[in-house]
Amino acid sequence: MAVYEGARPRTIAFPRRSRTAAEPTLPALPRRRARTTVRAHRSSSRPALILGAIVVAFMLAFFSLAQEVRVSATSYDIGRLQVEQERLDARRQELASDLSRLGREPAVRKLAIDAGLGQLREPVILPAR
Repeated sequence: MAVYEGARPRTIAFPRRSRTAAEPTLPALPRRRARTTVRAHRSSSRPALILGAIVVAFMLAFFSLAQEVRVSATSYDIGRLQVEQERLDARRQELASDLSRLGREPAVRKLAIDAGLGQLREPVILPAR
């Protein structure tokens, strides 16, 4: 059975004796060099790495989703503005045709008669003195 030095409780009151002095029959084994993380009992745990990878993946997915929403909102605005522009162009064309039709003499005469105005009589000419 192997006995490990760090497995026994340490006493505070009396300093311990070293085991090598108590048991001279055991040969001293060369010590292995442990890595710093093993010596400090710091090891990367798999669940922490997996959770970190999941968090990073979700952050990237949410960033991508936010970009997609922004692009779709922009394309929706562009489509809405194009429809509005087409409507305004149609209205402008309608007004231009109304102006060209209503600007002629028969249309002006009809509008005046509809408004209650009549034709002018012959002009009155006053003789000069």
